[in-house]
Amino acid sequence: MLRLFETYLEGCPQLVLQLYTFLEHGQANFSQYAAIMVSCCAISWSTVDYQVALRKSLPDKNLLNGLCPKLTYLFYKLFTILSWMLSVVLLLFLNIKIALFLLLLLWFFGISWAFKNQTQFCASISMELLYRVVVGFILIFTFFNIKGQNTKCPMSCYYIVRILATLGILIVFWVCPPSIFNSDYFIPISIIIALTLFLGIIFLIVYYGALHPNRGEEAKPDEIDGKPVQIDCRMKYFLME
Repeated sequence: MLRLFETYLEGCPQLVLQLYTFLEHGQANFSQYAAIMVSCCAISWSTVDYQVALRKSLPDKNLLNGLCPKLTYLFYKLFTILSWMLSVVLLLFLNIKIALFLLLLLWFFGISWAFKNQTQFCASISMELLYRVVVGFILIFTFFNIKGQNTKCPMSCYYIVRILATLGILIVFWVCPPSIFNSDYFIPISIIIALTLFLGIIFLIVYYGALHPNRGEEAKPDEIDGKPVQIDCRMKYFLME
């Protein structure tokens, strides 16, 4: 859990900065391309690694076995995160204040969602508040199941909003292109954003529709990205230890 938090808290802002620098200058060498891909893959893989470790630590959960489910889940996270990162970078080119306002607004909604679900991951109130703040930050970039609930409806709403926000950013960017942005990247970046988002949604549907470890247990809630179901499980105090 701590490694997952560290990856998102450090890796996501770093990746946005790398993409912004790359698009601003319009030139990059192989090491810069490699750094961007490594950062994006590291963020995605941290989620896969956490899912595998979480399921191993909970005896009532089916393990995430097999290469195909892991790769499908990895590509789902990789493509959706990359698409959103590029969209945020484009919005930064349009107006930094608007971009920061949008990110802060999404952060606020994420924290509000954590409070609405009344998460109980930590042993103390202060650490629980910190946990909800961090969860809200992660929700800016990807969906995070913070409680043992069925996530079909929340996840659907989350990615519908993501698709609409991405389309809105692309439309505004094409209608009012910033002068500092290299026009040679207009079409390629737009295609990459649309294609990665589409592929990410496809991998999401395939994973939860055919490869999810709990796909045969419709009556049970999804696995918890936050506090596990067992009250006495040591994972309850994971952040405190």
